[in-house]
Amino acid sequence: MKIISTLIVSLLFAFSVQAETVTAAQDPWPPFIQEGSDPGISIALLKAAMAKEGYTVDFKIMPWNRALNEVKNGNVDLLPGAWYTEEREGYLIYSDYYAQNSIKFIKKKGDAFEFNGLDSLSGKKVGIVSGYGYGDEFSKAGNFSRPEAGSIEANIKKLLSGRIDLTLEDEIVAKSVIKGAGLDLGAVDFTTSALSVNNLHVAAGRANARGQKIIDAYNRGLAAIKADGTYNKILADYGVK
Repeated sequence: MKIISTLIVSLLFAFSVQAETVTAAQDPWPPFIQEGSDPGISIALLKAAMAKEGYTVDFKIMPWNRALNEVKNGNVDLLPGAWYTEEREGYLIYSDYYAQNSIKFIKKKGDAFEFNGLDSLSGKKVGIVSGYGYGDEFSKAGNFSRPEAGSIEANIKKLLSGRIDLTLEDEIVAKSVIKGAGLDLGAVDFTTSALSVNNLHVAAGRANARGQKIIDAYNRGLAAIKADGTYNKILADYGVK
């Protein structure tokens, strides 16, 4: 009888853990976050890691600023792909990083510009995506302008039409966006030097009562999928090493 009771308790506990859902939201950022049946690298890793801890993930596409505010206020549990900034650290809890992004400047084909520190941007119009974190030094520098757009695709179009001098993005992401938008990848070049190499994290809001619990679970799950080969398989499926 004791064995049966213990089994019932164990099954009920397992069911209660499996039934727990976390919500996540972010804007499209291929190949890390994508619309449609293929959710992208970040969501595939998030779901695999959280499944190890008994969670399911309910992910929705949402504009970046809205998603950031919803997570900040605790209405949505997770941002699947966030870079660290000092300002955000005040209201976000960051996971261990699961990927790195090399943030390079994008220029029109034939432009001789090469990034050599922030001084080399003097007088330039550098298109940024509203709400993205490019690092505190870049954001505070006063020797160039930073006109905003809603997406990297919009900035690429502005670059090609001559409305901005440069834009910047992770090279893998930018190439995926350009191809997906039907734009000419041969019309742009990437600088050799990067502005930064940013660690990519999952983040929860400090206002979320279970935010730290979820991030701790993700970290454990991430370690588990790295150990069993799932992590490398997912990256390989997307052609990323």
